[in-house]
Amino acid sequence: MNVIVTGAAQGIGFEICRQMALRGASVLLNDIDEIMAQHAAARIRSEGGNCQILAGDASDVEFIKRLVQTAVTQFGSLDILVANAGITTFGDFFEYQPESLQKLLDLNIRGNFFLTQQAALQMRSQGQGGRILLMSSVTGQQSHAYLAAYGMTKAALQMLAKSLVTELSPYGITINCVAPGATLTERTLDDPDYTSTWSRITPLKKPATVADIAAAVLFLTSPEAGHITGQTLVVDGGWTSLSPSPY
Repeated sequence: MNVIVTGAAQGIGFEICRQMALRGASVLLNDIDEIMAQHAAARIRSEGGNCQILAGDASDVEFIKRLVQTAVTQFGSLDILVANAGITTFGDFFEYQPESLQKLLDLNIRGNFFLTQQAALQMRSQGQGGRILLMSSVTGQQSHAYLAAYGMTKAALQMLAKSLVTELSPYGITINCVAPGATLTERTLDDPDYTSTWSRITPLKKPATVADIAAAVLFLTSPEAGHITGQTLVVDGGWTSLSPSPY
């Protein structure tokens, strides 16, 4: 399998690349930070995986076209897309600024929409089907303070996956979302209270690991999930069933 994963120099995206590469996939790792991307790919290669990089902005449509073409040039085809790149902005609704919203819309919605389009065009031309996975969030399903704008963009990705079933299914292309809950990453571990807070309010008594999220992605992009499309798989240890606030 030949795979693109965006926003993948660390955290969830990196673990998805790592797990896919170690299972024999050829992976094109994208991140806006080239140095971090190089280090991430080197680590995967040191473990025996086939991982190449193309650094760049996954909200830029011209770069998106180059990203897809690079995967095809290097690997011969594109079989799986994991649109993981995204940004989070916290903010009081009453104080939220237009420039913050624009950044979210540019990457989380516009970039992922056109990345999906370009990957699907390539998969359609190959005539062998394909798998597209969009990375949503529990904040796209449940209310969360100070994340109204972010949650709005993540809910949009879930609707995009559902909406595209009609147009992609005739070509054997499935499209699904994974919606992570609280997850231990480099960013969240900067908060000294993160693990204890989310362990307390998560029914399974712990936040997810990046491996937990990667496992869901690997399933939905696997042959075993060939009859699943337009769906969102929530991986949150049960948090959305109760939705207790961390504040």
